Amino acid sequence: MTEALEGLYRAEWGRLLSALIRAFGDFDLAEDVLQDAFASALTEWESSPPKNARGWLYTAARHNAIDQLRRRSRFADKQALIAAERADAEMSEETAVPDERLPLIFTCCHPALAPEAQVALTLRTLCGLTTEEIARAFLVPVATMAQRLVRAKAKIRDARIPYRVPEISELAERLDEVMAVLYLVFNEGYSADQRSDLCRDAIGLARMLRDLLPGGSAELDALLALMLFHDSRRNARRDDAGDIVLLSEQDRTRWDRAEIEEAKTIVTSALRRRTLGTYAIEAAIAAVHADADDAAGTDWPQIVGLYDRLYALHESPVVALNRAVAVAMASGPEAALLLVEALSGELASYHLFHATRADLLRRLGRQDAAIGSYRRAHALAQNEADRRFLSRRIDEITR
Repeated sequence: MTEALEGLYRAEWGRLLSALIRAFGDFDLAEDVLQDAFASALTEWESSPPKNARGWLYTAARHNAIDQLRRRSRFADKQALIAAERADAEMSEETAVPDERLPLIFTCCHPALAPEAQVALTLRTLCGLTTEEIARAFLVPVATMAQRLVRAKAKIRDARIPYRVPEISELAERLDEVMAVLYLVFNEGYSADQRSDLCRDAIGLARMLRDLLPGGSAELDALLALMLFHDSRRNARRDDAGDIVLLSEQDRTRWDRAEIEEAKTIVTSALRRRTLGTYAIEAAIAAVHADADDAAGTDWPQIVGLYDRLYALHESPVVALNRAVAVAMASGPEAALLLVEALSGELASYHLFHATRADLLRRLGRQDAAIGSYRRAHALAQNEADRRFLSRRIDEITR
């Protein structure tokens, strides 16, 4: 039962919470009653699981929220109570739970909130990550992240930030923030163990956004294509033991060809609009990988050229590191190592910098130096699967 509820929590948290926030206009109340509903389900479902688990949780949470509002005396709460009770009279466990995730993401990504608060609040409310998980993703103490979330919710309440999808005239200026958060949510699911539900959430929200925009958006199309390209490799990214399989070693027959073909169609249309942003170039890089039968047959010079264009738009040391990996495949590890070493100051605390450097040193036969870099990467890695992979590499070289 615990395992089943954990799966339900990951799959349904965002939809249930967004519906409760819409119904009661209170983030904290919605979170509290939904957590209580899951706790009640743990005992009550043992003998008689409901046919409609989502409906049961939503109904239980609503009843709890109404009970809490009855015990309060503030006039604003009385108004919310009257509205909630009217709606509740018509509800049952079989009532469909409304999908209010799209308005919630625009609320979480409102420009009145700091960028780091936007991402943290989205991960907490839409994706159900715990404060500890979000703090780990941001590399900050749990207490710091808890305060950040409290301040973000207070800002929404005090500034009366509306819980709605913006008007068409506002969408364009709000879209960049939302796309950035969607991609961070996707990457959290893509890099974390057993969080493919976050990838599905991000892809689903991107599709909903596309349906909203009259005339569409080339960058939103490109972002959707990019996420689909990455998601298509999900079944090949882990072996039977759950350990990481590098892109160059993946069994490409396990890639989801339907997702790849959809992504190709979308990104081709986006590229024709000739307004290339970062997502469009990243999607083009992913498309080059998808076109190759294996790593050796990949058009690495083309990928290097695309990374040049990406770096011109976004001068990020991580982009430069990824470009160096492509240079290693196109021109050899020695040329790439010089590029990687130049990034040591900016990426000293980034585990993939040390893992990349270690791999280049290994390919050049400098085994002792490679082991040192692999060990540094292992010490910095946040993900257990990453640590297992790095341990394997160290063992291989040591043997």
